[in-house]
Amino acid sequence: MTKSKRTALWIFFLLVACVQLFPLVWLTDFSLVESSEFFSEKVLVWPDSIKWDNYINAWVDGNFLHYLWNSVFVSFVTIVLTVIVSISMAYAFTRMNWKWRPFFYAVILLGIMIPIHATLLPNFSIFKSLGLTNSYWGLILPYTSVSVPFSTFILTGFMRSIPVEIEESGVMDGASIYRIVFQLILPLTMPAVVTVAVTTFLNCWNEFIMAYTFISDERFKTLPFSVMNFAGQYSSDYGSQFAVMVLTSIPAIIIYAMFNEKITKGVMAGAVKG
Repeated sequence: MTKSKRTALWIFFLLVACVQLFPLVWLTDFSLVESSEFFSEKVLVWPDSIKWDNYINAWVDGNFLHYLWNSVFVSFVTIVLTVIVSISMAYAFTRMNWKWRPFFYAVILLGIMIPIHATLLPNFSIFKSLGLTNSYWGLILPYTSVSVPFSTFILTGFMRSIPVEIEESGVMDGASIYRIVFQLILPLTMPAVVTVAVTTFLNCWNEFIMAYTFISDERFKTLPFSVMNFAGQYSSDYGSQFAVMVLTSIPAIIIYAMFNEKITKGVMAGAVKG
């Protein structure tokens, strides 16, 4: 590749990076200004005095810590359940021979094409009859069910690359099926498991529509509800709302930055080997 082509490629990548980062810069910028400055004609506003009170309001009046705990708990349990169910199903699809295996694998993969909000009304009807609304399970169960198909696809593709001899040696040592799956197979599939965990976290961290439909009790509300605390009938505290969104995005940005390379490798390995 010539020097001019390399320079043009770098310029193109920098432009794409700027386009991708601009929403975050815009969000941070408007989280530091007065609500009255939101209606200016400028794309970005440099405030005369930085409005740090927006972040104080977001932390205190937005009940941020309580909502943060709920989001962390729901995300953690969802990730654990998704990993356990997905790796068990992936093992069944790759290692066990049974008559309806291709059919059920196709049915599971169909779940990838179904958006979570398409199941909103039937889930609400079922959960209300079971008494699961206004509870953590009202969020954990639908988040898990939507995450399992893609996770099973990734883990199935990755597991097919693991030699069967490893499990045969475990059987010869007297290991049970559960020990083989969770002590032999799980460590070997860790790159794919990290991909599953991070993508599941990102999917349920900012989800609001289903949470807003199922949860009305203050005890179980998650982080997206914090934004609604600054929305009034006739006016809204936009600065505090933007500050909440900045604080909410920080954990997701950190986790994605830490595991970005592993996510890419896990997705590519699962897709290619599958």
